[in-house]
Amino acid sequence: MLNYRPSVNEPAATVRTSQGDYRVIVSRGAIESIGPEMREVGIGGRAFLIADYSMFPLLVRRAHEALERAGYETHALILELGESAKNIETATKVYEWLAEQRAERTDCLVGMGGGVTTDLVGFVAATWLRGVPVVQVPTSLAAMVDASIGGKTAVNLPIGKNLVGAFKQPRLVVHDIDFLDTLPRRELAAGWAEAIKQALILDDDLLDTFEAHAEDLAALSGELVELVIRRSVEIKAKIVSADEFETGNDRVLLNYGHTIGHAIEAVTEYGTYLHGEAVSIGMMVAAGISRRAGLISEELVDRQRALLERFELPVSLRGVDADTLIEATASDKKSRGGKIRWVLLRGPGRSTTSREIPDRVVRAALHDVLVGD
Repeated sequence: MLNYRPSVNEPAATVRTSQGDYRVIVSRGAIESIGPEMREVGIGGRAFLIADYSMFPLLVRRAHEALERAGYETHALILELGESAKNIETATKVYEWLAEQRAERTDCLVGMGGGVTTDLVGFVAATWLRGVPVVQVPTSLAAMVDASIGGKTAVNLPIGKNLVGAFKQPRLVVHDIDFLDTLPRRELAAGWAEAIKQALILDDDLLDTFEAHAEDLAALSGELVELVIRRSVEIKAKIVSADEFETGNDRVLLNYGHTIGHAIEAVTEYGTYLHGEAVSIGMMVAAGISRRAGLISEELVDRQRALLERFELPVSLRGVDADTLIEATASDKKSRGGKIRWVLLRGPGRSTTSREIPDRVVRAALHDVLVGD
């Protein structure tokens, strides 16, 4: 069980990178202190707040007012930022707005929304005037525990997800737990998928906690919610600090379930499954591969399935065939020489990678989750 009692007055984590260190603030009401926190890390100029429409008007107003209280001249752009909008066309709209506002290198972008927003705004920050500061304000659980930390920014192409991007570390990340109260239940569950992933691959105590308190966590009930999020943030920050550019053996582990998950998103044109839902199915395929490779028992596969189902996450897929999914994995960024680097389980809270997984094993694991296949 998780035995973790940090001081809530301290950052959940500090991420250490070649582009500079930055703090991740996690608390209820954290948005009210965004301005002073930005001043503390030396951010000046104007603030260009780019927010998902789902945050408008109440939460956008809170962020806008908090920035202006700290003396930032603040301009806001509100966009519909679903997965289908995570592309070059949307980035161009932001570039054009920044050009109209005459945004300069001394100014700062503030991304407010889910993982699509943090990815897109981070990508724009990396490329506008060859790079301007960015502060991330994730408002979805998935973005809090994963997308907002680590500097991975990107847009999608029709052929695949996140193929055009850059590493752009934020100067500050602010998690306001109150924002989670506004999320639909389905989106909240999709966010828990990313935190469950971290537990499965890296922290068996956290895995035990999820299993013991699944219903309370799924309902955002009790103080354990903030503690689990802080622990997930700490895990992600530690991995990023050790392997900033995913060139070693650490950060790639965070892609557990993502190879098939990204393929599912691509073949369903980013409109059927939320990212965390696709990853949930992808984790079941990865667990099936792990079992067939002799790394784990059927018991752990069943344990993973049961936990995902308790969070109302999908563990099977209908209407897609194995050949289509396998073809979609060809653009996976972890591929080398045509071989995918699979992230696999080797026990509760333990993981590894392999490029030597036979096609027949992948197909067999896919058939486990394909309904009507």
